[in-house]
Amino acid sequence: MKFTVAIDGPAAAGKGTISRAVAREFGFAHLDTGLLYRAVGAKGGNPVLAAQGLTPDDLARDDLRSLQAGEAASRVAVIPEVRAALVAFQRDFARRDGGAVLDGRDIGTIICPGAEVKLFVTADAETRARRRWLEAGEGAASYDDVLRQVRERDTRDMGRADAPLRPASDAVILDTTEMSIAQAVDAAKASIAAKIAQTQGQKQP
Repeated sequence: MKFTVAIDGPAAAGKGTISRAVAREFGFAHLDTGLLYRAVGAKGGNPVLAAQGLTPDDLARDDLRSLQAGEAASRVAVIPEVRAALVAFQRDFARRDGGAVLDGRDIGTIICPGAEVKLFVTADAETRARRRWLEAGEGAASYDDVLRQVRERDTRDMGRADAPLRPASDAVILDTTEMSIAQAVDAAKASIAAKIAQTQGQKQP
């Protein structure tokens, strides 16, 4: 079965947690597309060449979840040639047999506009900054610094000319500001289960 779930949203909204949970629930493969950009940014040097030569080992680095890697990812993601180099990889992954969940910032709008399910996971900037700050732990940037970084990244991601961050017109919006993790995951599962049931019903003779 080919079935694509596209999950988009800004930093620290919860899309990664939701994506991993629904992939496990439905037995789909999962790709955190942000890791592609984080790996390109972390490699340094010419970002276009880094994107074109990306390997699985690059995605296995243990520093890709750092605040610094996130900032680097946002900077290289505005480069059209970098985005173009990574599009084919993502689209091939999305249509693999057995179903796939991809989370990122332009999955439902650019990478997989025909995805069977599109979710846009969001939350207010203060909530997202608090989550990211707590995730980073002691010794990292202050909450105020993290909030500033979140707002700056939102501005870059939403304002870039190529594939700006925005919900697809047919995406289901999940605002997790006041949601627990369990509530957000349950809402996502319900949307996916309903579409699977609809799809299977349409295939019945």
